[in-house]
Amino acid sequence: MAVELNRRMMLAGVGATGLSAYLPAQGIAAPGDAGAKALLDRTCDWLLGEYPEVAMSLGIDKDARAALRPRLSDRSATAEQRRAADTARFLGDYAKLDRRSLSPAVALDCDVAHSAFRLAADGWRTMPVGEVAILNADHNYASSPYVVAQNSGSYVTLPSTLEERHAVATAADADAYLARIEGFAQQIDAESARVAADGAKGAILPGFLNDIAVKQITGMADRPAGQWSIVDSFAAKCAKAGLPASYATRAAALASGKVAPALRRQAAALAALRAKASDVPGVWARPDGDAYYAWLVKAATTTNYTPDDLHRLGIEQNAQLNAEIDRLLKAQGLTQGSVGERLTALSKRPDLVFANDDAGRAKLLAYVNGRIAAVRTRLPQAFGTLVKGNLQIKRVPPAIQDGMPNGYAGPGSMDGSIPGTYYINLKDTSIWPRYSLPTLSFHEGIPGHVWQGEYSYKLPLIRSLLAFNAYSEGWALYAEQLADELGIYADDPLGRIGYLQSISFRACRLVVDTGVHYKRWSFDQALDWFANGTGQPREQLRSELNRYCAWPGQACGYKMGHNEINRQRDRARAALGDRFDLKRFDDAIVLGGNVPLTLLPGIVDRYVASA
Repeated sequence: MAVELNRRMMLAGVGATGLSAYLPAQGIAAPGDAGAKALLDRTCDWLLGEYPEVAMSLGIDKDARAALRPRLSDRSATAEQRRAADTARFLGDYAKLDRRSLSPAVALDCDVAHSAFRLAADGWRTMPVGEVAILNADHNYASSPYVVAQNSGSYVTLPSTLEERHAVATAADADAYLARIEGFAQQIDAESARVAADGAKGAILPGFLNDIAVKQITGMADRPAGQWSIVDSFAAKCAKAGLPASYATRAAALASGKVAPALRRQAAALAALRAKASDVPGVWARPDGDAYYAWLVKAATTTNYTPDDLHRLGIEQNAQLNAEIDRLLKAQGLTQGSVGERLTALSKRPDLVFANDDAGRAKLLAYVNGRIAAVRTRLPQAFGTLVKGNLQIKRVPPAIQDGMPNGYAGPGSMDGSIPGTYYINLKDTSIWPRYSLPTLSFHEGIPGHVWQGEYSYKLPLIRSLLAFNAYSEGWALYAEQLADELGIYADDPLGRIGYLQSISFRACRLVVDTGVHYKRWSFDQALDWFANGTGQPREQLRSELNRYCAWPGQACGYKMGHNEINRQRDRARAALGDRFDLKRFDDAIVLGGNVPLTLLPGIVDRYVASA
């Protein structure tokens, strides 16, 4: 009876506030809320203890959580086994909760946690090698049979996190930073041991990716310590804080004396497997690879779609998108050749490409910043509740650009002191014709990843510690769509072609990811299909395809999340007719928080009921 009364009160309150259907209910307690919140708090403590880098990213490794400040996550196999056992216990705790005794907001938080632990438990049971990353908020998308690759491992992820997220204002901050540099070496060695152990089980990184990873790791190890980002950025922080120069000297000594040798050991561990490595790109060629891929697809999409379903859907949706692109290209006088051929020709027009030098890169970044500024002015048309959108735009560090995606981003600290960062890979500016950059920037920055991430900070902490690839990437694609719907391309027909090419690119990902890992395509076969399907530069697509080979299934989450958000919007519009309000729908999606796609209909149901 109390739960039903609370539900009616919640629905009445939403109409008055215009916020997400879940938010008003957070102040209305239900009988089981106290016990459930205690479990959620315990879950938060466990997640932050296992993954202290997340506390660093969020800027909450201070005050009551100051003990996390010098720590890094344990990357050993023993730690992974412990996490798997703990996950099973948490799964049991969440299964015991009586959902009928919970308020809607608390029930949603618990359902999100339960879903994440269930996915992780299935992962550790199915894939006893590599990385089950579901519970690591910084890298929840990066589950893989390979612990270290050209785009993953501590050597890739930690330096930029330390550089950007570990603030130094006091001697204690500096001491904690030095402890983390020392911990970095320990992480690398722990990963190297897992690389060797997994390699003995046949989980060996494809040879062509191994070569890239070894080159990057060796290059980092051989660089003079004073040129490492974790050293020179630390020196600048210490100088600004008025701390002794001896701190920077100690950091350089740790980098050269501990981290560099650990990196060389890691390069050697990978090189030792090179003779056994296959250049077959698909995970199917590894022991139990088909079972791994089935779980990886489920983790990436949070749906029950099969690889065959995804493959077929990608072909269908790409054909639909190419028909629209064809119409727009013809309107620009581009009539000869296939859609892919015309897009390729367009991308090579000299007037659309930035110079591949430092001056050209600076102009490109200035252009991107201008496009972000332009879309900001339109966002009040799409959201009733606005966030700051605290954002900086940087190039991918050259030391790791060979193995990194073409663009990626994440929100800033919870207190706003550290901005979100949108990275763009500028190794070769020719892969970024001018018309392709706006939609990429809306995806990664605003109103995409950085924008959406800030909404999670309005929710209980657990919602910033658990995230799902399909929602994250689906929202970012939907953000590209919103920019188009808000008229950002009204005077930029080539920009709209770039937007549709971007959506087509994500449909093609469904095809090539399942092609490589399920249908046993060769790398060249997948690259040819990708190039013909998207019209994008082959070198850019080669880097993308390398990524899919290292993270099987991850690329499938984008279009599936985008499809589901649009399906729910169509459903809400059909139910509400003239009462449908885009701003309130978008608020419901972002303020409902990052969820598995299976929970999204419930959020939309509450929006519809409140309208």
